[in-house]
Amino acid sequence: MGNAFVLRLIRHAPTAGNMRKAYIGWTDEPILPFEAMPDHGTRFVWGSDLLRCRQTAHFLFPDAHYEATADWRELNFGEWEEMTYGDLEYNERYRKWIDALETIKPPGGESLQQLAERVDRAIDAFSETGNFTVVTHGGPIRYILSKASGQQFFSQQAAHGHCYTVIWASKSAYKEGDPCISYSVEPLTASASM
Repeated sequence: MGNAFVLRLIRHAPTAGNMRKAYIGWTDEPILPFEAMPDHGTRFVWGSDLLRCRQTAHFLFPDAHYEATADWRELNFGEWEEMTYGDLEYNERYRKWIDALETIKPPGGESLQQLAERVDRAIDAFSETGNFTVVTHGGPIRYILSKASGQQFFSQQAAHGHCYTVIWASKSAYKEGDPCISYSVEPLTASASM
């Protein structure tokens, strides 16, 4: 697989908002303490410019150069930032959004289609083949996994404490919507949770 296009996707360590199960898309929270073995061999890591991703990358890859971009950010939840399902479950617009993520946006936020365009733009910056480690958020990971498998966005998992490795024959295969040729998940922590 020397000519393959490999994405190693890591979700940032949890934050206080994650523990509350709140929507914290562009809210810039720090991570909570976690334990994992640092990787001193990885030299380049890409990911979100938000603090929780930068902190996670620094901990996991202390010797790597981190290339941050807003294109790897989580979905912007707009007025729903820092709110929970319990806060929103009776909101009619929220209910419609849950059923049509691709086209409906939270007030002041963005649609899943807009997130997809950002993530694809970030991937455009990568070479046609190679191995790319990305520290990002649940939304971008779920988008890529749904593209890799041809399954629904909400059926994908993007848990803290795991690395999702997805392989295509080339970046062109990814861009053309071909399914991946290999998919694996490995825990980054002994308990597989951060």
